[in-house]
Amino acid sequence: MPKLSCQLLRGRPGASGITIHLRGDRRHIQDSDLERLRASVSGKLNLEMAATAEMVAIAERLRPDQVTLVAERHEEITTEGGLDVASIPFDSLERLQHAGLSVALFVDPNPTTIASCVGLRGRGIIAAVELNTDAYARQPTATADGEVARLREAARIAAAGGLPAYAGHALTTANVARVAEIEEIEELNIGHALIGRAVMVGMAAATREFLAAMARA
Repeated sequence: MPKLSCQLLRGRPGASGITIHLRGDRRHIQDSDLERLRASVSGKLNLEMAATAEMVAIAERLRPDQVTLVAERHEEITTEGGLDVASIPFDSLERLQHAGLSVALFVDPNPTTIASCVGLRGRGIIAAVELNTDAYARQPTATADGEVARLREAARIAAAGGLPAYAGHALTTANVARVAEIEEIEELNIGHALIGRAVMVGMAAATREFLAAMARA
C-alpha cells in the first residue's frame, strides 16, 4: 500500500493535500503512483525524497508543489530521524532552486539545526522546515512537556527567521493536539495512523477524526 500522508491544516474542512515518499528502493510507492497523483491531485502534492541525483531529476520532471528532503537509509522501515543539514549535497539544493521548486527540510527540533535552515531560507534555497515529532510521539502525551517545549522553541526560531514551520511523524489522534496547539506550526503531515484508521472507517471519516483532534488544541 502506498505511504500517503494527508496534510491537515487547522480550520480547513478537509486535508489540504497529499504527501508521498518515493524512496530509492521504491518500498512505499512506485514512479507510476507519483505520475498519476501529479496528474490528479488538485491540492498540494508534497514529494518526500532523499537528496540524490536520481530523485532530483524526477522532481525536476514531474514538478510537485513541494519537495521535502528527508534522511533515508536502506535498513530502516521508515524515516527514523531528521536530516543533517550540513551533509545535504549542495548541488541537489541548487538544482531544485534553479528548477523553481519549493523545498522543505525534515529536521529534528534542534535550535542549531533550525538556525541553519533559517540561513538557507535567507539565501532563497529552502521555503519551509518540517519538524520531526518522533521523539515527542514516543513519550506518553501527558508527560511529554520537554519534547513539546523543544518543538515550540524550534517553531519559534523558524518563524522569527521568516521560515514556515510544519511538523510530522508518528502523530495520532491521541497525541496530535499538543503539537497542533503550537501557534507557529502551520501544517501537519500525518501518515501511518491516518491510513490505518482509514482502512477501518474510510478516508473521509479518518480525516474528520484527525481534524477534530486538532481542533481540541
